[in-house]
This record gives sequence, C-alpha cells and structure tokens, in this order.
Amino acid sequence: MSDLYVSWSDYHQAIESLAAKIYHSGWQFNQIVCLARGGLRIGDLLSRIYDTPLAILSCSSYSGSEGRVRGKIKIANHLTMTTETLGSRVLLVDDLVDSGISLQDCLLWLKNHYAADLEEIKTAVLWYKACSVVVPDFYVEYLADSPWIHQPFERYEKMTPAEAAQLSKHPKPAIH
Repeated sequence: MSDLYVSWSDYHQAIESLAAKIYHSGWQFNQIVCLARGGLRIGDLLSRIYDTPLAILSCSSYSGSEGRVRGKIKIANHLTMTTETLGSRVLLVDDLVDSGISLQDCLLWLKNHYAADLEEIKTAVLWYKACSVVVPDFYVEYLADSPWIHQPFERYEKMTPAEAAQLSKHPKPAIH
C-alpha cells in the first residue's frame, strides 16, 4: 500500500475545492451532517462557508496499531444538532471513503432514524479510494491506488498532554 502525506495547507485547499465542487453542482442543501472524527473539521468549515447548520454523528471503525485495523463500525445512538429537526436536504460529510462501509452504514442509519425528515441525502468527501464500495456524490480526489492517507492532525493521536505542554511557549503556571 502506498502512502499519501497531506499538509495543513493541502488539507484546507482540499476543503475549499470540495466547497467549490458542491457550489458548481447547483445542489442546494439545508443541513450538514459530519461523521466524527474524520469529517469534523470538514463539516465545520463547510458549515461556515455555506452558513448552514451542522450536526454530528459519531462513528468509528478503525483501531489497533496506528489506527490501521478496520473493524465493525460503531455508530452513536444519537445525532448531535442544535436545530429542532434535521434538515430535509442533507449533505453527509466525511474525510474519505476507504472501504466505504462507514459511509454506507451511516447513510442507512440516517435513513432509518430520520426517514420522516429526509427528502434527499448526498455525500461529500475529500478523498475517494478505488477500493470503496460507495461512490460519493462529491469528492476532490479519486485515488486509484487506494493509498494510506496521512492527515496533518495525526501527530496529535500519539501526543500526550505533557508533550503538548512541553511544546507550548507559555511558561508553567505558578503553584500557590
């Protein structure tokens, strides 16, 4: 498996490119649902760009050594949102589709839990890997060789609070 290393600059540029692709499609939506954790930053920025409410659905399927072991997906029991109801036209956002199972299962979860509210759901990701069983509606980059993607925030997955404090330029607080 090859590797793709993404800088913060490339990451933010990809989010802006995704926003542009959605805009140029002409598709209108009234709610963004992001999949946490990978889709959090993307959902947040798209929510700001489009001035659209953001909801969060937590899910997880990777664990093990360096988070590279795919297991059974775990989906939260509830959707977190500040609106009274879920919008009728939802943009479901994640960072990437690898196997596509997480996106597929979360789509099904939304349809099962919010069928009465939903008119249409479309999906958006930064990276679409060839090995995915799902083709997202919007994506920035198709990756034919399905590389492992190293995102810029991954450095924090191994960092301890003590290491973060050491990196901080702020002096230690005085103990009284």
